[in-house]
Parts: sequence; structure tokens; C-alpha cells
Amino acid sequence: MKDDTVKLSLKPAGPATERPISIAIVAMGGQGGGVLTGWIVDLAETQGWVAQSTSVPGVAQRTGATIYYVEMMRPGESGQKPVLAQMPTPGDVDVVIASEFMEAGRSILRGIVTPDRTTLIASCHRSLAVSEKMAPGDSIADSSAVIDAIGVVAKQEIVFDMDALAVRNGSVISSAMFGSLAASGTLPFERAAYHAVIRKGSKGVEASIRAFDAAYERTTNGPEQPQANPPEAAEPLAPALPAALRDTRANALLMRLRAELPEQAQPMAYLGVQKVVEFQDTAYGNEYLDLLRDLSQRDRAAHGEAHGFAFTTTAAKYLANAMAYDDVIRVARIKTQSARRQRVAQEVDLKEGQLLYTTEFMHPRMEEAASVLPVGLATWLKSRKSLYAWLDSRINKGRRVQTYRLGGFLMLHLVGALKGMRRRSLRHKMEVAHRDAWLADAAQALESNYALGVAMLSFRRLIKGYSDTHVRGHSKFEKVMRTTKSIADRDDAAEWAQRLLTSAIKDASSKDLDGTILTIESFASP
Repeated sequence: MKDDTVKLSLKPAGPATERPISIAIVAMGGQGGGVLTGWIVDLAETQGWVAQSTSVPGVAQRTGATIYYVEMMRPGESGQKPVLAQMPTPGDVDVVIASEFMEAGRSILRGIVTPDRTTLIASCHRSLAVSEKMAPGDSIADSSAVIDAIGVVAKQEIVFDMDALAVRNGSVISSAMFGSLAASGTLPFERAAYHAVIRKGSKGVEASIRAFDAAYERTTNGPEQPQANPPEAAEPLAPALPAALRDTRANALLMRLRAELPEQAQPMAYLGVQKVVEFQDTAYGNEYLDLLRDLSQRDRAAHGEAHGFAFTTTAAKYLANAMAYDDVIRVARIKTQSARRQRVAQEVDLKEGQLLYTTEFMHPRMEEAASVLPVGLATWLKSRKSLYAWLDSRINKGRRVQTYRLGGFLMLHLVGALKGMRRRSLRHKMEVAHRDAWLADAAQALESNYALGVAMLSFRRLIKGYSDTHVRGHSKFEKVMRTTKSIADRDDAAEWAQRLLTSAIKDASSKDLDGTILTIESFASP
């Protein structure tokens, strides 16, 4: 038979030891990972190399970064083109570029950063993941493990805040990462070739060049040396109390604070009274000080001086948060404040002659609408179930409100103007009842276990926001408080209370909290 198979020449394109240069880029949406990848490919091709790029998209909303992969290689002596891989292989990556610090850590976990080969270029700033934002307290991941790992697993590391450097130069982080790549010496191309690639763009060219050059110099020369001035003293956690205030009513509150509260708690109480007065009025500030005075007296009776009056100080903080709760009135007032508009304008770098519009997505429920009504009217309305359901069917839907257009602004402004009737509202009655029960539980625990009383005050951290967020916070608070009260007679009750609080704060799904509760129930049950 005749063999018609086409036989191709499979001679090697170069020496057997020759291999492509491989670069893995991990970047989140909006950080220019695709632009950076395009620049690198363009750079290689303009220098006569063969380059190939691929990408694997991550999940939206910062639960995963997109992985871009570039391989480049000189063509063979006779023009043969190499076969290039489409994905990074652990142990075989020359450069890893991470646009965010935890993404650098994930690259290490994937095994694509190795001490015998890899140059790691990473920005040390953080862009928080959804899981870090969802928790009701501080759930930011610890960066120390990544810091420790980088010095061990990378052949060369280039780590600094590239995002801040790019912002200072009016550009985005991709320009800074490109500059650090050029300065790293991992690619055999001149600096001018990098500039030429950037200049092919149509937008933000000069800003990109500035950020590129700044990152190049930072990578080459290291950070600027600090001035030899003596270090400034750290700012205090709370401001020192002024001698007096010009406003007569504000000064009266200040004098009360000085006279009625222990000195250790006064700075925190000063911040607290400012918060509640801004939330409502001077009378509300006096109510705050009345409650705090009574709690401080219980603190003294429990020998609080030996504990630095920690109970009163903690109460000053969390009582203010409890009294300045988030209702629809407060939300509307915040969204229409001029200070907020100025902050937004600064964040988007509003230029002279430009117009600024913001669109708020709101999903009110009848529950929130009824909560701002006077107690009698709200109670009557809730008793009419069919009417209440009919109103909810018309209110309970998503809306987009343009804050800085006349209609949207007036609507929010009118809602914010209901501040004067807040203390007669159903929501306020409910907040006061919950607040008083919480303080009573903490004060009762204080009599026999000082640390437990302080811990119970800190449970208020779980309650914040409004609508569904507020409901979930209340549910966790009730679980933690109920379980803590069940073991209040134990010597280690304060330690378990802190564990409960930590579990509730860190875990948005409540699985960890439920597990801690089961553990307590296992030894607390008779």
C-alpha cells in the first residue's frame, strides 16, 4: 500500500536546554490584568519573539482573581515557531505578578512560586474579599503568613504598595507592575521598549509612563530613606477633653461628664456624647450621660477602680452605638449630607465642569416604613394585617434613587427631616427596650464577675445596620447572650463569652457560633 501520510520535519527549534520564559499574572477585575498581559505580549512580539497568552476568569465580587498566563520564546534559527503551554505548571514559572497581597499568597499555595526559579512581583496593599467584608466584625485575613512565606519560597521578591504608587501618579496598578517587571531583569528587553509599548495606547499614556517610571525607580533603588527627624508621638485613641466649649448646651454636657464619670472613661464618653447628640439632640446627650452615670456607680460598687473602670469605659463606647442606631431616618440624612458628596467627588476625582450623579439602590420593606411612625399609629397599622400586607406589596421592592437629582434628593431629605419625631417612633421604643435589657444583664453579671459584665457589654458589637442585616445581628446577639447567661455562675464564664463573641463575629453563616454553643451545652447541661 502507498503511504500518503504527510510527514513534518520535527527538528528541534533550538538547543535542548532552551525553554520559554513563563509569566503568571493574578489580578482582580478593574486592575488592568488584561492590559498588562497585552503589554507583555506586545513587548515580546515587537522584539521578534513568539508570545502567547491565555486567561482563566475568576469569580465576580472579589471571590477569586483572573489568572493570566504568558509564555514567550525566540523563534528557531530557521523561523520555526515553538509550541507554548496554556497554563502555568508548578515549579516551572519564571515570574509571578500579583495585584494584591493575598493573591500573592494564593499563588504560593498553588505551587507556582518556587525558590529556584520564580521572581515574585506583588503589591502589598489589600483589597478585601467578600468573606472578609461579610462578617459583622473584623474578619480581615492576617497577612503575616504571606510575609513569612515570600522570603522562603521566592528566588527574588519585589513587594511594595504598587496601588498607592500608581494612584499618586494618576494611573492604575498595571502600569506600576509593568515598571517593576522591567526593573526585575527577568526579561531581556530595554526600558525604552517598554515605553514604546505603553505609548501605543490611546488613553492615559502619560500617567501610565509616570507610574511605570516611578515603579521602575522604586524597584531599582528601594524605598526612599526616611528623614532623620525624631519620631512623632502616637496619636491617642481618644481625644483629650477640652477645657470648655463655646456652645452653652455642649459645655453643660462636658461639665456633667467631668463631674460624674471616672477620669479613665471620660475620653471615650466624650466621643460617645458627641455621637448621640449628632444623631438626635442635646436632650438625648443628657439621657446618654444619665445612663452612663448609673453604670459608673455600679462600676465603683464592684471595685472598678482596680480594673481601671473598664466597665464604664466599655459602656461609654457601646452605649453610644446602641443609642445611635441605624434607621431609615439616619440613612437618609447621611446620603444627603454635603460632606458625603464631597467625599464621593474626591474619590472619583471630579474635575471642574463635570457633573456628579450617584444612584442608590434601596430595597425598603414595610417593616422599616412602619418603624418610623408613632407607636400608636404603627401598632394600629400592624394590627390590620390585610392593609399592612397590601402596603408591603407596594413598598417592598428594589428602587434606584438618584441622590443628586431634585426628585431623589427631596425624597431623602424629607425622610431625614423626620428626625424630630424619632423618639416617639415604634423603632425607638423597641431599641430602648432592648438597650435597657442588655444593660441590666451586664450590670447584674458585674456584681459577681467583673470580666463577665464587661464581656456582656461588648456583645453589642453584633448589632449594626438595618433591615436584614439588623435582624441577623439581633439573632446572633440573642444566641450569645442566652448561652452566656446559662453559664454565668462558672469561673470561666467570661472566657467562654469572649469565644462566643469571636465565633459570632468571624462567621457570617453562624456555623461556628452554633458549634461553640453545642460545646458549651455539652458541659453546662446537668
